[in-house]
Amino acid sequence: MSTLTVPVDDELYEKIQSMSWVRWSRVVQDGIRKRKIVETYIRDKNISEADAVFCELMDWHPVDELPFREDVLENIRKTDKRSFVKVQDISDIFR
Repeated sequence: MSTLTVPVDDELYEKIQSMSWVRWSRVVQDGIRKRKIVETYIRDKNISEADAVFCELMDWHPVDELPFREDVLENIRKTDKRSFVKVQDISDIFR
């Protein structure tokens, strides 16, 4: 297995050192795999079964990384928020 060395500033290094229980190599490996899955998803609009299992285990999906479409954001902004019913207690919802 190969090793990768990444320079980090002193502040980040101190934070990393203070969290000794974190397996940083695993964090980086998962981040790289996520990036690869996102690139595949953007290109093919599909992911492999193995990648789907990984995504499920991480409770993550490549679509989570995609930016919102402006027209969707605009529709959300235009929604009349006053039309919703305010709930004071859970009994207001269930009988």
